Amino acid sequence: MAFFKRRKVTIGLDIGSGLVKVAVIDHGKGLPELQRVVVEPVPADAIVEGEVMDHALVILAVQNALAAASAETKGAHIVAAVGGGNVIVRKVVIDRNKMSELREAMQWEAEQIVPFDTSSISLDYQVLDPDGESAEMSVLLAVAKRDLIDARVQLLRDAGVEPKVVDVEAFALHNAFEFNHPDAMRGTVALVNIGNDVCNVSVLDDGIPILTRDNTVGVRRLREDLQRDARMTADDADSALVAATTTPALDNVVHRRGEELAKEIERTGTVAQSLSRTVRPIREVYIAGGGARVTGLAERLAGLLRIPVRPVNPLLNLAVADGALADVNADEVASLLVLPVGLALRQVA
Repeated sequence: MAFFKRRKVTIGLDIGSGLVKVAVIDHGKGLPELQRVVVEPVPADAIVEGEVMDHALVILAVQNALAAASAETKGAHIVAAVGGGNVIVRKVVIDRNKMSELREAMQWEAEQIVPFDTSSISLDYQVLDPDGESAEMSVLLAVAKRDLIDARVQLLRDAGVEPKVVDVEAFALHNAFEFNHPDAMRGTVALVNIGNDVCNVSVLDDGIPILTRDNTVGVRRLREDLQRDARMTADDADSALVAATTTPALDNVVHRRGEELAKEIERTGTVAQSLSRTVRPIREVYIAGGGARVTGLAERLAGLLRIPVRPVNPLLNLAVADGALADVNADEVASLLVLPVGLALRQVA
């Protein structure tokens, strides 16, 4: 695969409900190298549960983020993503002799799993074992509402940029996870991305995503709980969530929401096991997103699930150019960069 001849640069653009994150990666030096990271705030309630409520404010945040990275983005390809309840990722098993009619088979599979009108979907798929000799083959299927993709593309065009690829958030998270945590590609693990509004739980078996589910136990819920319980402002609650020491009020919030999230992880693991005979119980959980920074949440999940819970570090195996992190504190934002780094790791033809 090739980019423009002079440069092989990908911009991962993650438009979240609290922040726009940009990661710029140069693929032209043999190994991927992170060139720049930009984190731009999105005004409160401009995006709620993945839906853009104020286009002008979101467009401005996107433009500001890309402008801050402009020195590194000339001739680059932009990769964005969609996610949420209108995106479904599932591993399916079909007869290998259907390879010649694979798209028709995937269309039929999509009709069995999506809860919405299949005439309005976009789908993509990848055969996971193309050279296998068994009578059956495994295929990873991703289905999204077409208007969700169209809305994301139009938003970016309104911001003055043209995305080269619109990926699925779960795939991009997996890209960064696999690149930086290769040891987690053995056995069954859960990758949990706790965003501001939405928490994405993916079950991986030997590195292959089996099932992805979304829920609303995000940072916004913890913040609002803390505001109500401790009578804090939103800013004070945000600071308290990531403070070096905890408080009784924070302990109560983490205790309550942690139990809710742990049950969702357990349910996702159980459903994944019902879908595939090879899937074993989850042996380890990796957390990313803003929720990974919440004081005590990882420990609470580990205690409830009785398995290790670790943070994802998207910079662990990634070469980082001098000055790439000049505008951010790497320790503070690392968990926020899993999705944009995963997007930027994708090389585009």
